[in-house]
Amino acid sequence: IMLVVDTPGDRVLLGRQPSWPATRYSALAGFVEPGEALEAAVAREVFEESCVHVSGFRYVASQPWPFPGSLMLGFEAEWAGGEAAVGDDELEDVRWFTREELHGAVQAERERRIDAPLLLPPPLAIARQLVDRWLARPNSRRPRTGGRCDRPSPSGWPEE
Repeated sequence: IMLVVDTPGDRVLLGRQPSWPATRYSALAGFVEPGEALEAAVAREVFEESCVHVSGFRYVASQPWPFPGSLMLGFEAEWAGGEAAVGDDELEDVRWFTREELHGAVQAERERRIDAPLLLPPPLAIARQLVDRWLARPNSRRPRTGGRCDRPSPSGWPEE
């Protein structure tokens, strides 16, 4: 599962499958080929589905998926060029969404509005967790200040 981020534009690339409602969008997804490195799979799948190039791959999280017995791996990758366009027959649409549009979708979900212009995956889905994690970060258009977190993460792994 791949969330493509355009940091200077403060937006993310999402796609829509033909079987979904017209307003449902999610992170891009694909499978690793035998013998393929994860970074290569992310770059290949993103390009096949959206015609954009990515770099700066970052593993974020995993989620077990019981059917067909898979482990989904969540990555963020930085947009490195190319115009977003449907690249194969798996998706019906790909487009960039701004932070404001995504915040609006989350708010509409909280309000249980059925007329929302954008529907995101359910909160338990790793694709949604990638979006929520990106939304929780400071707006990339503003200067960031650094700091160090001295508390351990609940999982024992370092946090960002």
